[in-house]
Amino acid sequence: MKPVIVAEKPSQAKAYAEAFKTTKRDGFIEVTPDTIFPEGAYITWGIGHLVELKEPKAYDPKWGKWSLAALPILPDTYQFQVARGKTQQFGIIKKLIFQTDTVINACDVDREGSNIFYSIYYHTGAKGKKIQRLWINSLEADEVRKGFQELRDNRQDLLLYQEAKARQISDWLVGMNGSRLYSLLLQEKGIREVFAIGRVQTPTVFLIYQREKEIEAFVPEPFYEIEGLFDAEKGRYKGKVKLRAKERKEAEELLAKHAVTAKEEGVVTQVKTTEKRTPPPQLHSLSTLQAAANRKWKYSPAKVLSVMQGLYEKKLVSYPRTDTQHITPGEFSYLAGQVEKYQQLIEAPFSIASKVPKKRFVDSSKVQEHYAIIPTKTIPTARKLAGLATDQRNLYEEVLRTTLAMFHKDYRYAETKVTTDVKGLAFFTTGKTELEKGWKELFPSAKETKEEPSLPELREQERVKSKVDIKESMTTPPKPYTEGQLIAMMKTCGKFVEDVGDTEILKEIEGLGTEATRSGIIETIKRHEYISVTKNIVSITGKGRILCQAIEGNLLSSPSMTAKWETYLKKIGKGEGSAEVFLATIGKFIQKLLDEVPGQMLKNGLPEQLATPDAKDEIALCPRCKTGMIVSRRGSYNCTEYATGCKQSFPSTFLKKRLTAKQIEYLCTRGKTPVIKGFVSKNGKKFNAKLVLEEGKLKMEF
Repeated sequence: MKPVIVAEKPSQAKAYAEAFKTTKRDGFIEVTPDTIFPEGAYITWGIGHLVELKEPKAYDPKWGKWSLAALPILPDTYQFQVARGKTQQFGIIKKLIFQTDTVINACDVDREGSNIFYSIYYHTGAKGKKIQRLWINSLEADEVRKGFQELRDNRQDLLLYQEAKARQISDWLVGMNGSRLYSLLLQEKGIREVFAIGRVQTPTVFLIYQREKEIEAFVPEPFYEIEGLFDAEKGRYKGKVKLRAKERKEAEELLAKHAVTAKEEGVVTQVKTTEKRTPPPQLHSLSTLQAAANRKWKYSPAKVLSVMQGLYEKKLVSYPRTDTQHITPGEFSYLAGQVEKYQQLIEAPFSIASKVPKKRFVDSSKVQEHYAIIPTKTIPTARKLAGLATDQRNLYEEVLRTTLAMFHKDYRYAETKVTTDVKGLAFFTTGKTELEKGWKELFPSAKETKEEPSLPELREQERVKSKVDIKESMTTPPKPYTEGQLIAMMKTCGKFVEDVGDTEILKEIEGLGTEATRSGIIETIKRHEYISVTKNIVSITGKGRILCQAIEGNLLSSPSMTAKWETYLKKIGKGEGSAEVFLATIGKFIQKLLDEVPGQMLKNGLPEQLATPDAKDEIALCPRCKTGMIVSRRGSYNCTEYATGCKQSFPSTFLKKRLTAKQIEYLCTRGKTPVIKGFVSKNGKKFNAKLVLEEGKLKMEF
């Protein structure tokens, strides 16, 4: 009998088919007899999840309506159905499976790929079939053929399916119960919104909210440093005393102690130069690539995954949904054999430093399902490269250059530390001189962060003229997240957890979500209007704020809950845990939510009635044109009639104080605000005042 190969989606099936001689049929592809498949084979495909969990009303009519009295939704067994609009393709797969004795799972090699395959297979009702697993990291023809020659059994696959199914059901239970519970309780307070709750998405929103609260609560404070400007024989340089004082008086006292005035003579007491090296960057995992692409081109994480999937299907890069930054000796061997050809692709010739694998990049013990993202053996033609879209070309080159850096020299520089003595007061200076560009020449547009200044030539005991001054600076608030930083924040959110055990768990499983799901989670919370992204800066919305105020203090706001669940899910995938035990725990968690959340929301200080957050963030009628509305936009509050000529606007920060929408509303409706605390004057002094609107401009009333 011809084996049936089940791919996850049509593009994947097409890539497999290109490794064989085939004939296209309706809903499947027929493989001509071949050395790997002597009788031929059939390749068919899902369309993502063909089979899904049934809606609550399918279990009990009372769960069809949203009602607090009907909760919890905890079915005894879980039922599945073919997704709407996908019946025809499911029927084709079912017919093919019933006609064969061997079925090959060729879906993605991860938890969800196993889930997609087995949810389809079990829903067909087929029994007694031999099931094998295709396990590959590249869609190139020779890798595909090799994978089908070396098919695995399905023991590991079944465990991954148990893990994925437990994850799917737990997410369904938390979503169905949590969303109804919070939406209904908030509706009682006057908010006609649906608040979607998710096992991973909700703690992610809360971490963004926490950052925004830190920024809003931040009060800038002055600090003082002693700086020296030195004129030496061969040039000028700066130095600082090791002091960061909160009071100017402290810096003045230190200068007085050493009898240092504004203009003095100093002595260079030490010039110490050390050669330093920076090794090439590690290879990319999906999250490091998403962070790099967001930093360089402002691409969203979802866009990076989508573009990389396209490059994978074009056979130009290895499997993109990987969380490792290492490869095995096998991959290193083909990369080393083709370095010169890869160099020609980006017209960046350099002398190969070494073709010996280094542990920094090549370590089989760090590679599980997938290795790092690297270029495949396929060297694209100039025409194929020219045919790539700009974003595809950018990301392909980023992967290619990062891989080539592995064969390049270290970046070398000399770091010089200088100590200058002025009447016994030591001033310290650090300078940097580039010695060899090394791997950095592969990234010509990369900006150096905090580049140390270059120093003039100095010698010990040299006398220098100095100009000493007290420099006043202000502390700066934490910065809001960019979309690329969200991925890193989700991976490392352990640092936001106080409990040491929880932090270790998060470190082990790398935080919230998985490499494959994080960008999707960010898109989900955008779609639910909990966050907005403007010019790559992530902000919490009014709706997101209300959700976070409602869940504060609850396990739903804590990354540790997700960490513990993920850890147990991983145990199921290794055969060390039970899906039944896990789902029983989820049931108890949901019951705890139902018992505690109503009282908790009162304790969180949410008022009896809340104003519905307007989707457009409309604050008040514009006081200038009386037609448009003042709305919040990142960095300022502006009139919606701006395009037709109304120039009324208000800054979001005024004299180092962040202005709230409520304060802007006061200005528009009453012409002045109540007293606002915490303005900071130019000389760093804090003061309180009312803001007054006069002829469209802000004035102060003391």
